[in-house]
Amino acid sequence: MRRCRWAALALGLLRLCLAQANFAPHFFDNGVGSTNGNMALFSLPEDTPVGSHVYTLNGTDPEGDPISYHISFDPSARSVFSVDPTFGNITLVEELDREREDEIEAIISISDGLNLVAEKVVILVTDANDEAPRFIQEPYVALVPEDIPAGSIIFKVHAVDRDTGSGGSVTYFLQNLHSPFAVDRHSGVLRLQAGATLDYERSRTHYITVVAKDGGGRLHGADVVFSATTTVTVNVEDVQDMAPVFVGTPYYGYVYEDTLPGSEVLKVVAMDGDRGKPNRILYSLVNGSDGAFEINETSGAISITQSPAQLQREVYELHVQVTEMSPTGSPAAQATVPVTIRIVDLNNHPPTFYGESGPQNRFELSMNEHPPQGEILQGLKITVNDSDQGANAKFNLQLVGPRGIFRVVPQTVLNEAQVTIIVENSAAIDFEKSKVLTFKLLAVEVNTPEKFSSTADVVIQLLDTNDNVPKFDSLYYVARIPENAPGGSSVVAVTAVDPDTGPWGEVKYSIYGTGADLFLIHPSTGLIYTQPWASLDAEATARYNFYVKAEDMEGKYSVAEVFITLLDVNDHPPQFGKSVQKKTMVLGTPVKIEAIDEDAEEPNNLVDYSITHAEPANVFDINSHTGEIWLKNSIRSLDALHNITPGRDCLWSLEVQAKDRGSPSFSTTALLKIDITDAETLSRSPMAAFLIQTKDNPMKAVGVLAGTMATVVAITVLISTATFWRNKKSNKVLPVRRVLRKRPSPAPRTIRIEWLKSKSTKAATKFMLKEKPPNENCNNNSPESSLLPRAPALPPPPSVAPSTGAAQWTVPTVSGSLTPQPTQPPPKPKTMGSPVQSTLISELKQKFEKKSVHNKAYF
Repeated sequence: MRRCRWAALALGLLRLCLAQANFAPHFFDNGVGSTNGNMALFSLPEDTPVGSHVYTLNGTDPEGDPISYHISFDPSARSVFSVDPTFGNITLVEELDREREDEIEAIISISDGLNLVAEKVVILVTDANDEAPRFIQEPYVALVPEDIPAGSIIFKVHAVDRDTGSGGSVTYFLQNLHSPFAVDRHSGVLRLQAGATLDYERSRTHYITVVAKDGGGRLHGADVVFSATTTVTVNVEDVQDMAPVFVGTPYYGYVYEDTLPGSEVLKVVAMDGDRGKPNRILYSLVNGSDGAFEINETSGAISITQSPAQLQREVYELHVQVTEMSPTGSPAAQATVPVTIRIVDLNNHPPTFYGESGPQNRFELSMNEHPPQGEILQGLKITVNDSDQGANAKFNLQLVGPRGIFRVVPQTVLNEAQVTIIVENSAAIDFEKSKVLTFKLLAVEVNTPEKFSSTADVVIQLLDTNDNVPKFDSLYYVARIPENAPGGSSVVAVTAVDPDTGPWGEVKYSIYGTGADLFLIHPSTGLIYTQPWASLDAEATARYNFYVKAEDMEGKYSVAEVFITLLDVNDHPPQFGKSVQKKTMVLGTPVKIEAIDEDAEEPNNLVDYSITHAEPANVFDINSHTGEIWLKNSIRSLDALHNITPGRDCLWSLEVQAKDRGSPSFSTTALLKIDITDAETLSRSPMAAFLIQTKDNPMKAVGVLAGTMATVVAITVLISTATFWRNKKSNKVLPVRRVLRKRPSPAPRTIRIEWLKSKSTKAATKFMLKEKPPNENCNNNSPESSLLPRAPALPPPPSVAPSTGAAQWTVPTVSGSLTPQPTQPPPKPKTMGSPVQSTLISELKQKFEKKSVHNKAYF
C-alpha cells in the first residue's frame, strides 16, 4: 500500500512539471516557391491586384494549442499586407511598384496564447511591364545648316524605360514615313536621308515626330507594349547661296508734263535671296536712261534729271542692276530687272457728249414699241470726245438703266467716237409696261487715276401698237340656271381685257360650239343669256358646253370655255308602268311596285310609296322607299286571311300612291290587284311554281330558256374548237374511214302515227281546263268566277257604277296617254289540274301572245 502511494505521488509531480514546461509554436519552412509556410524567399509581381490572397502563414504548436498569426511593418514603411489571425491568409492591401520599392520587409509572428515567435522576412517585388518609355532632356531643338550633306547626323534622342528585361528595352522609329530624315532604331540618332537636301528659302523649320516603344511584357495577365512620342524641331540655318530678288515686278513709271527735274518717278526694291543672313544691296542703272534718269544706289529710287519737255521719247526702257556685297566688301551675286517709264500728257479733260449743236447732256427720241431685234436707234446723233492724249483719252461707254434692253457701241473709245444704240431685247420695249424708257449714257476713263467721267440722259418715248391679244380673266366660266328659266334669262358675264389703247383695245365677244345654239352673247358687254325661244329641260340635257371668243379689231383673239349646268326643277310626277297592275303574292314573300320620276336630280326624283286605300284595311304594309308590299305579321296563313272578310277573298285590290320629294311635290296612284297563295299550293307542281314566279315577268322564262340554249351552244363550240386544234397540231394524217352500219328496220307506219298522237295528246292535257266545283281559294265576289280569268283592263271612268258588292271609289291617274292593247277573244279552255294553275297558265299565255281582254272592275 505504501509503495502504491509513492507511485501515485510521483506520477502527479511528473504531470505538474510537464504542465509548467509549455513549448513555443513554430512556422513550417516549405522552401522556395511555396505559398504556404513562413514566407521564406517569397516574391510577388508588382501588378498583383489589391485585395488578392497572396500567401498563407502556416505553423504548429507542439502541445496542439490553438495558434494565431500576425504581421507587422516598420513604422516608417507602408503596411502592404494584412493577415487573417486564425487561418493565416495574407492579403495585399496596398499597390506594389517595383520601380519605387523592389523589396518589402515585414515581421511575421505565430502565438499559442502563451508563447510568441516572430521572424523577419523580405518579400521580393518582381517586375511587370507597367512603365512606358520616357524621353529625357526635352524639348529637342536642332539647328542645321541648309547645306549639310545627306546622311549626316543632325541630332540624337534618348528615352528610358524603368522596367527590366524586354519591357525596359527601347526602340525608335519615325511617325512620318515620308520625312527627309531617318532614325536609328537602337541609338535614337537622327540623320538626313540619302539623296535629301535642306532649303532654307523653301522651308525654314521641320518637325520630326519620334516614337519610342518598349519590347513588351506581361501586365495583369496580358501582353502589353507601351510607347511615347516626342517632337524634334529642326531649324534650318541659312547659307549664302541665293541671288538677290526684286519685289513688286514689273516696274512701270509715269512722267507727266508738270513733273519737275529731280522728282522721284518710281522706286525698285530688291532683297537678298538668303533671308536668314542677308547681305547689303546696291542699285545701279545699266543702260536705257540716256542721261534722263538716275537711281539711288542704296534706296533704289529712280529720279528724272531733265524737264519732261526736253525728253525725246515717249517710253524709256531702263535696266536696273542690284548687287550683293559680302561681309568683306566684295561684290557677290547680282540680278537685273527692266523698268518702263512712260512720258504722258496731264489728264485734265473729262469725256464730253456732243449733239448736232454742240455739247449736250439730254437726248430724246420717239419710237414704236417692239422694234426689230438689232435695230439701230436712228433718231439719236451722239458723239463723245476726250481732248487728252494717249492713255488719258481712253474711256469706256455704258448704258445705265434697265439691263438687257439696249446695247451701246462702241464700248471702249480712244479720243472720239460716234455713239450707236442697238435694240437687244425687243420684248422688253413694251408700251403697256412703260410708256417712257430713261437711260443714262456713262463715259468713264479707264487707265487714269482720276477716272474722269460724264453722263447724258437718253429719253425714249414709246408709241403704242396692236401687240396684245384680248385675254379672259378666266379660262373657264361655270354657271347654273334653273331649267324653268324663261327665254332671254341672263346666264353669266365673261370679261376679256386688251391692254392696247384706242381702237386696238376694244373687244368683241361671240360664242360658238355644239352647245351654243340655245344661247346668245352681247358683243360688247360679254353677257351670255338664253335665246328668247329657248326651252330648257334638265331631263333632256343637263349640261351645255361651248366656247366664247374675245376679238379685237385686227382679228387677234383668245378663247375661253363655258360650262352651264341646268338646275333641276320638280316638273315631272312619278309614273307607274301601268295604272292597273296585277301581282301574285306567296305568303311570307313581298311583292314590289315601282314608279319612276323622270326629274334629273334628287330630291325631285326620289319617290315615297304609301297605300292610300285598301278594303279591308290593316292587311298590308308597304316600304315607303322601295315599294315592297307584304302582309302584316299577324297574317300567317290563308285561313287567317280569309277570316278577315266575309267573302273569304284571295284576290285583293289596293290603291298605291307614289309621291316625289320635290317642292312642290307631285304624286300619282295606281290600282294594284294582288292574288295571294301559299307555298303549299306551289309545292304541288314545280311547273306551277315556276309559272307563278314568272307570271309578273314573262320575259324571265324566255331569258332562262335563252340562257340554257346559249350555254349548250357555247360548250359545243368549245369542244369542236379543241378537237380541231388538237388534230391540226398533230403531224399525223388521219385516214378517212367509212363505217357502214346496218340501218334498223323502220317500225310500221301505223304504230308511229299512233305514238305521235299519244305524245301530242299528253302535251295538250297540260293546258286543258277541267270543270270542277268552285274552289274556296278563288275570288267568290266575282260573278264570273267559274269562267277563265281575263287580262286586267284600264280602270273604268268615275261615272261608271261599280260592281255589286264592292265599295265605290275611283283610281286617280296622272296626265299622259295609255295605249290600250288590242283585244282578242279568250283562248279555249284546256284541261288543268286546278283552277289556280289554270288561271296562271292562262294569264302567262295571254302575256306571251301580247293580248289583252277587257275585264270588269273588281270594285
